[in-house]
Amino acid sequence: MLFMTATQDQLKDEFLSLPNWEARYQKLIAMGRALPALPEAAHVDDNKVRGCQSQVWLTARLDHGSDGPFVHFEADSDALLVKGLIALVLAIYNDQPPSAILSIEPEVLNQIGLSEHLSMQRNNGLAAVIKQIKFYALAFQALC
Repeated sequence: MLFMTATQDQLKDEFLSLPNWEARYQKLIAMGRALPALPEAAHVDDNKVRGCQSQVWLTARLDHGSDGPFVHFEADSDALLVKGLIALVLAIYNDQPPSAILSIEPEVLNQIGLSEHLSMQRNNGLAAVIKQIKFYALAFQALC
């Protein structure tokens, strides 16, 4: 969990060092562009996150490493800003143990003032993505 906290601190510092919200949006868009593409075969209805204004697909798998099980997520969106928001959330939660995913809230989103600068629909969609990530973690934790 220390990694997740350090990651959020790093993200907060990166975003707050930018001079204004236009620069922060540009950073989100760049993060979205850098997010690895989700295979087209994964763009199916079963992988869609409900509650998002834009189309969002999220997949998860449980992997096992030397430190124990961790959840690997892949995601995509048809909207570039949304893809950047997903990349921001995945920077926090990806490749973490299910228990860590369930115990950490993405505080950086509030710390950088993101909710104040997104539409209600985008905030609701972002909450739906986080809810789906935690749902996967809960399901995988039951398997561990």
